[in-house]
Amino acid sequence: MTNEINSSNFIRNIVIEDLENKKHDGIITRFPPEPNGYLHIGHAKSIVLNFGLANEFKGKANLRFDDTNPTKEDTEYVESIKDDVKWLGYKWDELFFASNYFDVMYEKAILLINKGLAYVCDLTPEEMKEYRGTLTTPGKESPYRNRSIEENLDLLHKMKKGEFKDGEKVLRAKINMASANINMRDPIIYRISHASHHNTGDSWCIYPMYDFAHPLEDAIENITHSVCTLEFEDHRPLYEWFVRECEMNSTPRQIEFARLNITNTVMSKRKLKELVDNNIVDGWDDPRMPTIAGLRRKGYTPESIRNFCLAIGVSKASSTVDSQMLDFFIREDLQPKAPSAMAVMKPLKLVITNYPEGQSEMLPIENNAKDESQGLREVSFSRELYIEREDFMEVPVKKYFRLFPGNEVRLKGAYFVKCNEIIKDENGEVTEIHCTYDIETKSGSGFTGRKVKGTIHWVDANNCKPAEFRLFEPLILDDAPENEGKHFLEQINPNSLEVLNGFIEITAVKNASFGDKYQLFRHGFFNVDNKYTTEDKLSFNRIVSLKSSFKL
Repeated sequence: MTNEINSSNFIRNIVIEDLENKKHDGIITRFPPEPNGYLHIGHAKSIVLNFGLANEFKGKANLRFDDTNPTKEDTEYVESIKDDVKWLGYKWDELFFASNYFDVMYEKAILLINKGLAYVCDLTPEEMKEYRGTLTTPGKESPYRNRSIEENLDLLHKMKKGEFKDGEKVLRAKINMASANINMRDPIIYRISHASHHNTGDSWCIYPMYDFAHPLEDAIENITHSVCTLEFEDHRPLYEWFVRECEMNSTPRQIEFARLNITNTVMSKRKLKELVDNNIVDGWDDPRMPTIAGLRRKGYTPESIRNFCLAIGVSKASSTVDSQMLDFFIREDLQPKAPSAMAVMKPLKLVITNYPEGQSEMLPIENNAKDESQGLREVSFSRELYIEREDFMEVPVKKYFRLFPGNEVRLKGAYFVKCNEIIKDENGEVTEIHCTYDIETKSGSGFTGRKVKGTIHWVDANNCKPAEFRLFEPLILDDAPENEGKHFLEQINPNSLEVLNGFIEITAVKNASFGDKYQLFRHGFFNVDNKYTTEDKLSFNRIVSLKSSFKL
C-alpha cells in the first residue's frame, strides 16, 4: 500500500500541465541514491515524492543506483537501500545501476571529443581550482584546452587502459571558462581511479563524474521528470548541456525542490558515517540515527513516515521541521493499534501484608485504554508487586498524590493500597514498602465509599518478565552546530541513551517478537528491539512518549 501525492504542489502541477499539453503520454520518475551509506529520513521525502507521483499518474518509477564512485560504494548499501524502499511500501518498475551504462558514457565522451567539446587536462587539482576563478572573476583556460582531437582520443584511450596514475589526468568538457555559472567552466567528465567497483569489479579504472553521468542516465531511461534537491539548481544548465551535446534520444526535465531539514538531526550520509565509524552509535540502524533503518528499529511505521512526508509538502523554500512533527505522526498511527501493557522500569517492591500468602488472581484490564472494542486481558496479581520507584516518596512534596507513609492510592485495575511501613538497607535506601489493601475497593466492583487522588501501575513480582528499556533523547544538542563554527561531533548529547532494567507483565508480551509495538502505561510507545532481545530478557526501544504539546 502506498500514499499518493494528493495535495497540490508545484512539481505535481508541472506534471499535470505536461500531461495536459501532451508533452508526455505518461510519466517516468526515478529515485537515484548513491550506495555510499544508508538512507535517512530526507531520502524518504524523495521516495514518497517520486513513487507517489508515478502512482498517482499511473506512470513508472525506477530505482537506480548512482554508483560512479567506487571508493565509497558497497553492496551492503545497495541491499539496505532496496530493503528501505520496500519497507516504506513502494515497488520499483525497473532496477538500474549507473555502472551498467559505463560503455555508453564512454562512447558519449568520445563523441564530445570528436565534436571539439572535451579535452584531456593535466592540471593538478590545486591548479584547476586556481584556474577556475571565482563568483566575481572569470576563470582562465587550461593550457591543455586546445589539444587536437587525435591527441585527446589517444590520451583518453590510455587513461582507460590504466597507463596513468590516479589524479594524473582528467577529461574535461570544453564549455566556457568565463561563464557566470561556475559549473559551466569546463567541468571534469572523467577521473582516474584504480579502485575495484562493487558492480563492475576491475573492468574500469576511469569513472564518470556525477554531473556527466546523471543526465545521461536519466535520458537513457527516458525519465520525464528528474526531481532533485535545490542544491542542483545551479547544475541544471550543465545537465541540459550534456543531454543536448551528447545527442541523447530523450530530454528529461530537471525540477528542484527544497531538501528536508529537521531540528537536532544530522541529515548527511557523510556525517552519519562518521558517527558509525567513530562508534558513537552501534551501527547505521541505531535508533538514535535518522536513517530509515534506525527509525524502523526504533519502532516507526512506514505509514507514519509516509504521512509525515506528505504533510511537510514540497516547495522551493528551505525550512526546518520540528522533530516533534515526526513524533506526532507515529503517535497518531500507533494510538489505535498498539496494545497496552504495564511495565516498571525502576522497580521498587511493594508487599501487601494482608493479602493471603501463596494466593494470586487474574484481573481484567483493557487492551487499549482509548478503544474498548479491543477488549480486555487478564493480568496476574498477588501479594508481592513491583511499582515505579518514582511512585513512592518518603517525604512527599506539595501536591504529590502517589504513595507515601499513611497515604492511599489505587493500583491500576486492582485495589486501593495504603502505605504502612518502609524497609531500608544499610545505606538508608528504601528497598521495600509494606502496604495493606482494601478488598472492597476492587476495580469494577462499583465501590464508592471513598476516593483517592492517585493511581499507579504495577507488575506482579511473581509473574512478570525481566525487560530492558532503552530510552532515547536527541543525539545532537544543537540544531545547527556548523553555524557557530563547531564540528557536529562536538555537539553529541552524552545523555542520548539511557538503559533501564525492570519488569513487564507477562500476559501482554507472552508472544512478543521483534518489531511488536506496545503502549506502556505512562511511559510511552515501545518497540521490541531486534539486537538486544534474548530468550531470557526482552529489550524495548522507546519510540515516543504518550503525549506531546505539538499540534499540526
